[in-house]
Amino acid sequence: MQAVLDQIKAHGASLVALTPHLPDHSQAMAEKNDLGFDLLSDPKNDYAAELGLRFTVEEPLRSVYAGFGIDLPKFNGDDSWSLPMPGRFVIDKAGVVRAADVDPDYTKRPEPEKTLADLAALA
Repeated sequence: MQAVLDQIKAHGASLVALTPHLPDHSQAMAEKNDLGFDLLSDPKNDYAAELGLRFTVEEPLRSVYAGFGIDLPKFNGDDSWSLPMPGRFVIDKAGVVRAADVDPDYTKRPEPEKTLADLAALA
């Protein structure tokens, strides 16, 4: 999404990401990747749970994550081993969700061009 951030802004829109990571970890990631948008913290994935978008990482996937050096309890600050489903929402100025893309398969994410098309449809 960083790659199309200028195009998003050209539509008069803002980009915000919501993550279960603790603020310190989010800040480090934002700095490392030179992100030009805000990362908001969703402690314990509570908001994702309210939306029905939280799932628990079960064994043996926890071991796979550990093998890649991914320590969810450390990054998220709790032992729940939960993650949000990746999603993208286009919300208009009145707070109405105009487009939503969520897939329980974390490997399937909407292309940035889809977001740009959804923004263009608001005009």
